[in-house]
Amino acid sequence: MATTGSPEPNDNKQPNISAAKVKELRDLTGAPMMDCKKALTEANGDAEKAVVILRKRGAAVAQKKAARITSEGSVAQYIHAGGKIGVLVEVNCESDFVARTDDFKRLISEIAMHIAASDPKFIRKEDVTSEDYEREKDIFRAQTAAMGKPPQVVDKIVEGKMAKFYEEVCLYEQPYIRDQAVTISQLITTAIGKLGENISVRRFARFKVGDAGETIAVSKPEQKPE
Repeated sequence: MATTGSPEPNDNKQPNISAAKVKELRDLTGAPMMDCKKALTEANGDAEKAVVILRKRGAAVAQKKAARITSEGSVAQYIHAGGKIGVLVEVNCESDFVARTDDFKRLISEIAMHIAASDPKFIRKEDVTSEDYEREKDIFRAQTAAMGKPPQVVDKIVEGKMAKFYEEVCLYEQPYIRDQAVTISQLITTAIGKLGENISVRRFARFKVGDAGETIAVSKPEQKPE
């Protein structure tokens, strides 16, 4: 005999995502409205989970666009500490339209400020010269070997120290000064997902009053597959 009562809940029912909630996520991430709605639906209305979904999709977009030529862009400057530190940075994108957007201008200003504060020596890991790489590796190996560690342990320790070395000297590997959980590479990846174009740091110069020399870094052209 059939029983009466409330119908069973439909597990496949889509959550009711309000336009206001979509707009809040749009304002927070800068992602297109439809992408925000889809992310919120997938996250069952959880805004924090939706942000993660959008960031993951932004990374996927960045990988697809990484081979595109960035021949446009802009130069930003940042002067810090009462005129004691100055930075010029060139950041490239694909079109003049994106280069003139407020989002792109904010990005390059943030990168210039980060360079002033964190003093990177290179842009990417690939830009580290073989001489610098081998010198640092030899130093770390000698330091570790002097501790009496066995060779296999020395190799592991040196590997970890080299990863830390990249994090300290390469702009893309450095934790963003405003959010240590995000690297500059991830910050750029998020901007790529938001603006829909490939973005890359081409070069920068950093000057500090009293230093014997300046830091000038130029990124190597990316090698295209044959």
